[in-house]
Amino acid sequence: MPHTRATNPSPIPEVTWDNGQKEMYETWKGGVACLGVAIFFVMTIGIIYWQVVDQPNKNWVLKGSRSGILWERRTHSLLVQSPGEDRTFVEIGVGPFPDTELPFVRDACWLNKTEFCYTWDSSVELKISLEANVSGGAECYRIQWTPLRCQVKLKDCFSMVNISWYGGASLGAPHWPFNNVTMELQPFIISDLTRNPLGYGSVLERYFLGSTGVAVLLAEDVPVSISVDNNKHFCLENPSGSKVVPLQYTVCVSHSLLSVHQEMRSQFFQHERMLPNTDILRRPLWRHYGASDSAAKIERELRSFSNKLKRHNLGDGLISVNEHSTLLLSNMDHTRARKKRKSPREIAGLHSLIHHLQLSITLSPYLSVNSWQFLSFLEEGKEDFWLGLHSESNGYLAPLLTKWKGQFSVRLNVTCEAAVTWYLDTVSKLQKKLGAEYVTFEGGDSNTFTEQSVHPPASLEGDSYITYFAMIASKLGNSSILTAGTRSNHLPLFIQMAPLHSDWSYAGLKGIIPAVLHYSLLGYNFFIPDAVGGSLANEFLTDEELFIRWLQIVTFLPVISFQTPPWVCCDDWVLNLTRQYIKKHEDFVAPLIMKYAEEWRHSGNPIFRPLWMISPYDPVTFTIDDEFLIGDEMLIAPVTEQGRVQRDIYLPGDGCTWMDSNTAQVFDGGTLLRNYSASLMQVPVFLKVL
Repeated sequence: MPHTRATNPSPIPEVTWDNGQKEMYETWKGGVACLGVAIFFVMTIGIIYWQVVDQPNKNWVLKGSRSGILWERRTHSLLVQSPGEDRTFVEIGVGPFPDTELPFVRDACWLNKTEFCYTWDSSVELKISLEANVSGGAECYRIQWTPLRCQVKLKDCFSMVNISWYGGASLGAPHWPFNNVTMELQPFIISDLTRNPLGYGSVLERYFLGSTGVAVLLAEDVPVSISVDNNKHFCLENPSGSKVVPLQYTVCVSHSLLSVHQEMRSQFFQHERMLPNTDILRRPLWRHYGASDSAAKIERELRSFSNKLKRHNLGDGLISVNEHSTLLLSNMDHTRARKKRKSPREIAGLHSLIHHLQLSITLSPYLSVNSWQFLSFLEEGKEDFWLGLHSESNGYLAPLLTKWKGQFSVRLNVTCEAAVTWYLDTVSKLQKKLGAEYVTFEGGDSNTFTEQSVHPPASLEGDSYITYFAMIASKLGNSSILTAGTRSNHLPLFIQMAPLHSDWSYAGLKGIIPAVLHYSLLGYNFFIPDAVGGSLANEFLTDEELFIRWLQIVTFLPVISFQTPPWVCCDDWVLNLTRQYIKKHEDFVAPLIMKYAEEWRHSGNPIFRPLWMISPYDPVTFTIDDEFLIGDEMLIAPVTEQGRVQRDIYLPGDGCTWMDSNTAQVFDGGTLLRNYSASLMQVPVFLKVL
């Protein structure tokens, strides 16, 4: 503490007389005081010089037993490193804040060894906490930036230098890892990729995994925007506005990406996992997109299509009808009294024919405002059954209009218990009426409030609607198919993958395997791939090579789905090949998937795995996006390049032995097979021997 001296209030100094000995003593005393001032001045200059010029570039912020966080003052970065600084797990660039050369020197957490607090430029507070509830195999740090006033922009960027990143959200052109992607800054929520092909969707979790053994988990229910800069970094930003929104996430590190992934799964994804109805695994799914305007015509089309499947020896399969056809079939009892087209006997016959077919129907949470059902809801005063806006002046609820398939519509209010009960009852009765085995729910991947630029109620912020809707669908049983998923990977549901283009790009065939690995990493193992050949074109495929290579990939996935029938696309030899792959899927692949489905249910290990799950320390496996594993015993390496009849194949796992199922040749793990033969009639499949 500085010394205080008595001050003379008078501007005129006092004069005192004393003897010479006293004067000599005072002179010596003054000299000592001057020397002290000089020493203090030198020390101050030294401290300033050390802080600004000669101090280390790095300062430890917080230390755990196996890792720690350092501040890199020159790059304004937080580094998560090993104690010896010989291994960097991740570099996080922070800002934007005013440039400063000062390190973190003011820990406001009172030297607490598990927390660090700092106030930066009087605009934002930082708190880093070493989590205590993590097993000895990993260490986790919770990082929270809190603005001290509105309009403070927070931005943390995770480096992609020497690190491959996985997870987050699926994309219109999926990549594995997603380092090669560029995404403009946008809210990290699911969007309809058919309307917004550059958005995030349709499977999204706030979880990212890095190849250095680092995982990042974003805080739930805290809005965040994310951008990706190709091979440089991906950045988290808080939405600036009238509200103070923090930036909060948890960083966990371990000795490998596999171990940290397993730790994150056990710590943060603890729901009991349930299996969906897996009967669909043993049958192909045939999409019927009829445009008929009556239930009778649709019935004739379905019966004709079913007969063609039998005639071409393709089995019964499951026929999926779109929402338009489903709604027409649902109203076949009342072709309505005003039309009187069918007698009760004819209607009974139509019911019998429909029940004879194995159907999957399609519905959505939307209702056209032109329908008689919507008018009846208004007459009954049930406006709250639909998402709406409350009038502050009059206190009534106005349903929020949106467009669904070209018609102005309203959307089910999933937070209204009466509306949910009505919807479940309606769907259940319709499913029983048509004898449908599965129900596909479309329209879950859009955000009505965002589309209308309307602020949602607190209960429906972000992707809450999608999570609510998944819970509603699961109440119907285990035979529901959704088009989007977030925080619902434990529910007994299938996820319909986003539609793809009919080409060889990452938006087409090349994107299938990256999407499979992404879905499985996030816990969504039960998915239905897009139809063979892609479905975005809304027309039949005529490219035989693309059809075959696509078919070869999806044969080893949960469900083979078709939009283009093989007898329409291709010659008879392709039709015969299709039969063989359907048979292989039924007899060989489906039982293997079911084996690992049980493992997933008990342990959470994914069914479809990247190669690094066998070789977590092998950098070669970090970027392979055209091979995948079923469990640990089957490796599939299909051709994804047009015109190729050979390809390079990497077999993971030192100490493992792999056998080519086509030739019975045996190879050691850790081997790169260059220009391995893969004719148009074959897909390379290897079985692990040891």
